[in-house]
Amino acid sequence: MTEEERRAQSEQTNGEPVLDFSVGRVNENSTPYIDYHSVDALLSLQHPRTEEPAELTFYITGQVQELLFKLLFTEINRVRDLLFDDRIDDALWYLRRIERTQRVLTACWEPVSTLTPREFANFRNELGSASGFQSYMYRQLEFSLGNKVRRMAEAYHAVPWLHEQVTAVLEAPSLYDATLAVLHRRGRIPEKCVPVEFAEPYVPDALVEEAWGAIYRSPEEDPQLHALAEALSELNYQYSRWRTTHLLAVERIMGHKPGTGGTLGVEWLRRVAEHRFFPELWSVRTEF
Repeated sequence: MTEEERRAQSEQTNGEPVLDFSVGRVNENSTPYIDYHSVDALLSLQHPRTEEPAELTFYITGQVQELLFKLLFTEINRVRDLLFDDRIDDALWYLRRIERTQRVLTACWEPVSTLTPREFANFRNELGSASGFQSYMYRQLEFSLGNKVRRMAEAYHAVPWLHEQVTAVLEAPSLYDATLAVLHRRGRIPEKCVPVEFAEPYVPDALVEEAWGAIYRSPEEDPQLHALAEALSELNYQYSRWRTTHLLAVERIMGHKPGTGGTLGVEWLRRVAEHRFFPELWSVRTEF
């Protein structure tokens, strides 16, 4: 529908909503809104396994987080590609949107944190060995940000299509790889500081830390790089907030029980929460 058609429709209804949902629909058993968002398919995907009312809270918030993982993964790869193309301002715009999405992701723990230990215990056994640790969108998101660990990809070996998909992300450049390439092209770091083996865990480099230090000491020399440094720091800050809130929600719900995926539960989450992407952007702060 064009803007002219929308304006004409609004005039016909005196600005009131159109109540004839047959207008613009794809099939007779739907509405345009359902068609666009696939709402019927989306709302058919909830299958709690117990009569415990709180299970639906756990179920839906988990699905929402998976959708947000997908959105973040897509946007982070977009930023990575923009950085490789030296479109720094465009990358900064999308990093702004990523930060807003991360806040929504963290807020997803709020409904979950209201579960009492008894409510969670009433359906926890139905999880079996299922664990958020197994989320392939989460794993791809971690890889895209630079937290590369090959054995985490090998965990999906039993599912060939999934193993191939996750491994492809493992072996692709990360957001930080693209950032380091920008620093090299701007003459801030030598070529040897830019990774060429993208599947390997990133090792912090003193020369990279020195480069970030120079950028922070004289932000006016390259405002774009200074803004990029702060945007990446914000991204990591928001991600760490999500991890820490996850830790607190789990500890509140089930204490120090082992995780369903075989981890130590809270202790494992505490260790994960201490990880930092873009390490030199954090270590450089000590010198100021």
